[in-house]
Amino acid sequence: MRAALYVRVSTEDQAAEGFSLDAQTKRLKAYCNVRGWEVAEVYRDEGASGRTADRPEYRRMIGEADRWDIILVLKMDRIHRNSLNFTLMMDNLRGMGKEFTSVQDKFDTTTAMGRFVMDIMQRIAQLESEQTGERVKAGMARKAANGRGHLGSGHPFGYEYSEGELLVIDSEAETVREIYGMYRDGLSLASIADDLNSRLVPAKRSGRWNKQSVSNILRNPLYTGHIRWDGIVRRGEHEPILDLESYEAVNGPLQV
Repeated sequence: MRAALYVRVSTEDQAAEGFSLDAQTKRLKAYCNVRGWEVAEVYRDEGASGRTADRPEYRRMIGEADRWDIILVLKMDRIHRNSLNFTLMMDNLRGMGKEFTSVQDKFDTTTAMGRFVMDIMQRIAQLESEQTGERVKAGMARKAANGRGHLGSGHPFGYEYSEGELLVIDSEAETVREIYGMYRDGLSLASIADDLNSRLVPAKRSGRWNKQSVSNILRNPLYTGHIRWDGIVRRGEHEPILDLESYEAVNGPLQV
């Protein structure tokens, strides 16, 4: 078994508590000697946080996976302090047919018990991820039911999202009304985009207009003071930019 020894310190306190890079390396080499494993390489991250996987020696180790069969650490928190990153690493190792052992935690995927514990940990991580998604969705549904907030991402053209409220940006609101007017006059989506770009009217974040950005504005009931969530349209609490007649002339009756 070829072992990649991974050691890490992030603060002087850890070094003072016996977790210096040299101390970790010495203990891991002794463990390999007992197990009869070959030390393939020692990867040393000094002054690196365990809450991120963006560490130079950690990245080098993963990139050199063909050199080793197992990652060996003194404690699990030496390699990851973030449970999601740890689970992702274990998924990656499993896909490559590699193993993982933590000496002090007695966590060893070369054994049946270690693999069982890993399976439980991954199931718990999946459960936490799904529960987080359910809470976010439930919270957005409550907002929609109360007609509050903006349920999309970022700032919709014509508005600025601030402290949970949508505030009208007058110059952009005028452009929204122009777009509806041009479309009702028979201009195509591409023609509207070309017209706005030729007049140097900026899209959101100073971008350029295209057919999709024009279409998004024409189909969004947000501009009539409504919000749409999960296929249901409700009256919102924000100020409308467009009268309902102009919206329905383009989209047909708004089903609230």
